Amino acid sequence: MANGVLGRVSLASTTLTTVYTVPVSTLAYVNINVANRTASNAAVRIALAQTAGSPSDAEYIEYDSFVAPNGVIERTGLVIDAGWSVVAFSDKANVSVQAYGIEQTS
Repeated sequence: MANGVLGRVSLASTTLTTVYTVPVSTLAYVNINVANRTASNAAVRIALAQTAGSPSDAEYIEYDSFVAPNGVIERTGLVIDAGWSVVAFSDKANVSVQAYGIEQTS
């Protein structure tokens, strides 16, 4: 079981990217941090997806939310079941996403 940083990526522009997938027989308590490292607004999407890299419309928890230049958004207190993934997207490159928290055997 991992604790601390569970996954992190620097997003490519306009590409759905899986940040973290909860292992089998595990429950994860997760916080997600999105940092915009650019000098202009970034539109970001975050989903908790049952299928990694392919979220349905109902699985998004942020959709085209603007992150200010050099700004941050954070979602905390998420509980994610085994096999589900944190998936992120940005309309710009140079946006960092980190998932951090605690895994627990279910």
